[in-house]
Amino acid sequence: MFKVKKAVVLLSGGLDSATALFWARHKGYKCFCLIFNYGQRHKKEINRARLIAEKARSEYKILNINLGAAGSSLVNKNIRLAKNVRKETIPLTYVPARNIIFLSFAAAFAEAKNARAIIIGTNQVDYSNYPDCRKNFLAAFEKAVNKGTRTGLSVDKFKIIAPLQDKSKAQIVKTAVNLGVPLELTWSCYRGGKYPCNLCPSCRIRARGFKEAKVEDSANRRYS
Repeated sequence: MFKVKKAVVLLSGGLDSATALFWARHKGYKCFCLIFNYGQRHKKEINRARLIAEKARSEYKILNINLGAAGSSLVNKNIRLAKNVRKETIPLTYVPARNIIFLSFAAAFAEAKNARAIIIGTNQVDYSNYPDCRKNFLAAFEKAVNKGTRTGLSVDKFKIIAPLQDKSKAQIVKTAVNLGVPLELTWSCYRGGKYPCNLCPSCRIRARGFKEAKVEDSANRRYS
């Protein structure tokens, strides 16, 4: 009897997580998306994530948690968003333990839904120097979650899958185009204005990726 592959996907509404979702669907996974309202500067990315999940015909849930005391410029509006970040430093947009928290929720939902795959859109090529986006972190978390869950004690253990881990932003853009990701719905900007600011580090990394991929960024077509 054919067994449906199930996956829990961490969906932020950005380019990378949307591409990871459509990659999972392409691979035959039945996807359940987790969208986090964690106190970020704006709710635009949450709304975009919801629209992307609906476009992918995937079930989703928005979880409300509070990381407002994390000391990050993504959750504290009193901390200025920097325009330039040195590669060797961890930027102020880093939210302490964010992916540890998100992946822990994902594991709980995966166990409840009898899913074995947890999909995350991290990559360590254009990753803004966040320590919880690295390959060695994901490998360590996979070991930990399989040590501390009922699923991990079974033969069919959890697998943390980061399909974009070794791709550049340009390669991710090309992958998104090939998978039919609704790029016009994705939101990468740290600010929640009507249109992307094209100034913050996330916007700049995205713009460079689209330019190198020679693809027009449809999210910049005065979409709101």
